[in-house]
Amino acid sequence: MATLIPPPPPPQAPEKVDYMDLPTPIPYEEIHREAMMSLKPELFEGMRFDFTKGLNQRFSLSHSVFMGPTEIPSQSTETIKIPTAHYEFGANFLDPKLMLFGRIMTDGRLGARLKCDLTENLSMKANAQVNSPNLYFKVLIVCLINVKCGFSSSFVQLTNEPHMSHGMFNFDYKGSDYRAQFQLGNGALFGASYIQSVTPNLSLGGEVFWAGQHRKSGIGYAARYNTDKMVATGQVASTGMVSLNYVQKISEKVSLASDFMYNYMSGDVTSSFGYDYILRQCRLRGKIDSNGCAAAFLEERLNMGLNFVLSAELDHRKKDYKFGFGLTVGE
Repeated sequence: MATLIPPPPPPQAPEKVDYMDLPTPIPYEEIHREAMMSLKPELFEGMRFDFTKGLNQRFSLSHSVFMGPTEIPSQSTETIKIPTAHYEFGANFLDPKLMLFGRIMTDGRLGARLKCDLTENLSMKANAQVNSPNLYFKVLIVCLINVKCGFSSSFVQLTNEPHMSHGMFNFDYKGSDYRAQFQLGNGALFGASYIQSVTPNLSLGGEVFWAGQHRKSGIGYAARYNTDKMVATGQVASTGMVSLNYVQKISEKVSLASDFMYNYMSGDVTSSFGYDYILRQCRLRGKIDSNGCAAAFLEERLNMGLNFVLSAELDHRKKDYKFGFGLTVGE
């Protein structure tokens, strides 16, 4: 008697794509964010101490101390560094629809950032920076005068040099399957970008900008393809920049990244390879590029609200070696 062989199962029909219900893509300016996490860690040189204290559920204060060398421009091939130290004071306000961040440093730099959800789909982001050598002391003197005289408010002229101040507004509209952004900055800077989901995994976009102060304009295009295991992006711009990167998620805790940068106007080519490894108590990121530069960044959680940070960067071609360590304390 012949053995009865069960018939093979019928082939599964390909899943139909509902093109009227595509996912919302990420913002155009963040299409490389997975690769940047591995390839662009927050490297530093010297010693850093950050402390954040929450006053209530929405308001907190931060204090940062940094001591280390700073590179100064030089026409020679050797890197020239001078020892520096500064203190930074910050105030943060966090709300589901409004976030405010302010920073002031002893070297005269003042920075502010804002993110506000105007509607369910429209949000606004703004950032500003003012550079004035005597700004810290001006603010300190005014605060002392207010406390001494009982004044509730005052006005300080931060700087008389317009080119030392920078400001930028960004409006982001989130549609069902697209995002549109408009940027406005000082120096007659205008920019716009748009990104559209074409399939559940593929999104295409473009951008255009005009810098009136420098009489320069540009246009760019980008594509992003992502699945549960990988992310691939490509970007090209009329300024001469071509960028390609790829991120492979080995597991939930390990990912590998690579990128390729080419400027067809200057002929510069750079490629790099990076990794991102998340352990139970620490996170290790690093990279190595075609210029002979290797870097690593370690974040170790010592206790609840206490993190230890190590940073290292070795540039063998320039013979420039940078090492840093720091502590982060805060809720």
